[in-house]
Amino acid sequence: MFELKPLSESAIPRAMAKAERYRLLHEPQEAESICRDILRTDPDNQEVLAMLLLAVTDQFARGADHVVAEAHEVVDRIRGDYERAYYSGIVCERWVKAQLKGGAHVGSTSGWFLDALDWYQKAQALSPPGNEDAVLRWNACVRFLERNPGLLPTEDTGDDAGFSDATPPR
Repeated sequence: MFELKPLSESAIPRAMAKAERYRLLHEPQEAESICRDILRTDPDNQEVLAMLLLAVTDQFARGADHVVAEAHEVVDRIRGDYERAYYSGIVCERWVKAQLKGGAHVGSTSGWFLDALDWYQKAQALSPPGNEDAVLRWNACVRFLERNPGLLPTEDTGDDAGFSDATPPR
């Protein structure tokens, strides 16, 4: 079989720009591959870990449950309580939206929105001054729920309500 070739440290800035471009071109697999190449050379590059997480969550539309676990593995490598909370919210929000777009039953998605909101609330409490990204994501989720009022359960159906068996919450 073929072996992966290493990336030099001097190539990292250019590779990061290329990965970002591939994400913007809706080619998340290419962006993911580049991020993984960079991380082989610089395993703790926090900016690249965030970009990798976004590239992985860009692929949620395929619906494979293992991709959620992969996204959580990337979140676990991100330093900082704020960043981990914020990106955990991103994982939940993007997963539920991808599932809904793919035609998932509403009952299997509502818990993910509540989980996303919970992560964004935690992130907001930890956010540095002037960084209100968690507020922006919270508001986007609330507006999405307002436009889709049937997504949330109307009565308490238990702690695991809204979560599919194949993709457990974190």
